[in-house]
Amino acid sequence: MATMKVAEVPSPGADFRIVEREIPKPDSGHVLIKVQACGVCHSDVLTKDGSWPGIQYPRVPGHEIAGIIEELGAGVSVWTKGQRVGVGWHGGQDGTCLSCRRGDFTNCKNLKVPGISYDGGYAQYVVVPVEALAAIPESLSDVDAAPLLCAGLTTFNSLRHSGALPGDLVAVQGIGGLGHLGIQFANKFGYKVAAIGRGPENAALAKKLGAHVYIDSKATKAAEELQKLGGARVILATAPSSKAMSELIDGLGTNGKFVVVGVAFDPIEVAPVQLITGVRGIQGWMAGIPTDSEDTLRCAELTGVRAMIETYPLEKAAEAYARMLSGKAQFRVVLAM
Repeated sequence: MATMKVAEVPSPGADFRIVEREIPKPDSGHVLIKVQACGVCHSDVLTKDGSWPGIQYPRVPGHEIAGIIEELGAGVSVWTKGQRVGVGWHGGQDGTCLSCRRGDFTNCKNLKVPGISYDGGYAQYVVVPVEALAAIPESLSDVDAAPLLCAGLTTFNSLRHSGALPGDLVAVQGIGGLGHLGIQFANKFGYKVAAIGRGPENAALAKKLGAHVYIDSKATKAAEELQKLGGARVILATAPSSKAMSELIDGLGTNGKFVVVGVAFDPIEVAPVQLITGVRGIQGWMAGIPTDSEDTLRCAELTGVRAMIETYPLEKAAEAYARMLSGKAQFRVVLAM
């Protein structure tokens, strides 16, 4: 019996444990992936703490998976054994709900998420539905590809659908796991990029990542600074602070859009008049589907956009998770198998 190591969460809130399991066989319409790298994302908290309803335990987290197809299940065509593939937040759809019938797979009513709906990538092997697969370009390493499948995809996809055009002022709030990728993509898209951080210490890094302007929200009123620059066509809110988001809305220019990708659970405060004046809008954005992942990876390959990464071995998954949770990582944590 061939076995593999996994880092599983035995029950909600329990500590990680490294265990041996039998390597699973892929069912019809599924593939077995030999995992090469898996990003540690803040959303893994949902599995670790049990805050997503209906998770069955023990459960292996991880939805930033880069690896190689080891075995094809029955009925799988197009993909081949030995092919490099990635899997992000979108881990499969039902194909029958109203959203799916309209081709809107992102909003599938029964969306499958790796590490939540089924065991994810904190493992040496993982089985995933074929519709979750994205091809990884040859010149992109597995460690580089992994965080682009969630953090990279979210910032790339939200910006390209934001309505901003080359030359427009686009502000990125937060210089963390999402923000440091958002700044890079915004620069490559030809926007005038304003990075908004707390304190002067991030200024040099923001400029290095591609920001044209750095705004210190501790020293100034960031919304006023954006208005001095003409008002932002788009503000990409990546830091999970509803209070910080609320303070920025007045930085939007006419027809500006406030795009929220940082997950917080308390309300954003905005007065109707703030939106009516200047015809401004607020929109949430969720990652995307595997073809969006492929677009993200190709764009990163072409332009040199890369996450700043700290790597850990699978055996140190608990340490890697704690590092991510501390907020001190620079900036994405990846398990390298």
